[in-house]
Amino acid sequence: MTDDNNGRRGPEARRRAIADHVLSVGSVGAGELAESFGVSLMTVHRDLDELQRQGIVRKYRGGVTAQPSGVFESNVAYRMKTMQAAKDAIAAEAAALVEPGMAVMLDDSTTTLALARRLGGVAPLTVITNFLETTNLLARERDIRLMTLGGEYDALHDSFLGVSCVDAISALNVDLCFVSTSAVSGGFAYHQEQHIVSVKRAMLKSAQRNVLLVDHSKLGRVALHQVAPLSVFERVIVDDGADAESLRELDEHKIAYEVAATR
Repeated sequence: MTDDNNGRRGPEARRRAIADHVLSVGSVGAGELAESFGVSLMTVHRDLDELQRQGIVRKYRGGVTAQPSGVFESNVAYRMKTMQAAKDAIAAEAAALVEPGMAVMLDDSTTTLALARRLGGVAPLTVITNFLETTNLLARERDIRLMTLGGEYDALHDSFLGVSCVDAISALNVDLCFVSTSAVSGGFAYHQEQHIVSVKRAMLKSAQRNVLLVDHSKLGRVALHQVAPLSVFERVIVDDGADAESLRELDEHKIAYEVAATR
């Protein structure tokens, strides 16, 4: 990555390059970034401060990360790259629940995006979503009636959120709702951000049946806000990376679940 032009590139271009690098590797030290981009440590910290302000990365002592925490959700660009095999396996199990003619709601998670890729084979369907990635994907499907949820565009999540989005959801009644959350523990689903939680809760209330899609990295974790008790879901679909303790916890809370095989 080091070249003579790194130190001379403009701050916006350099910040984009730094963001791309952090999103690619997950976490990196500030000193390593300074060396790689041929700039001072002070300049790197200014760049990271701005990227953190934009919600793209999270600083910690001595470095920066794109990985989630209990109060920070990863940028959608990072989430698109992680746990792909698990998400595909979960999506395959979820798709078996969808029948032609249904109205299906998908949240703005990358796990439901994996499900959306399979819905063309189940059409005709009505699909409702607030996720721009899913909208762009399904807009090409001739036999899917696509309904998009308005609201304020949020670049970090590449989705539409806010009061207008919640109001639009509240006017609907769908057969199936698929959502994902950042953490599952103690019989509850959690998420880091309040404005995301309000949209997910509205989606769950709008559906006859709800299904939670979560890869194993989210089990046994908590985040700042409770989304809903797991009892509101007809079932939880996880991948086979889930350990015995996490599955035992679901059993203890009498939660119906399926384990999707990645192999």
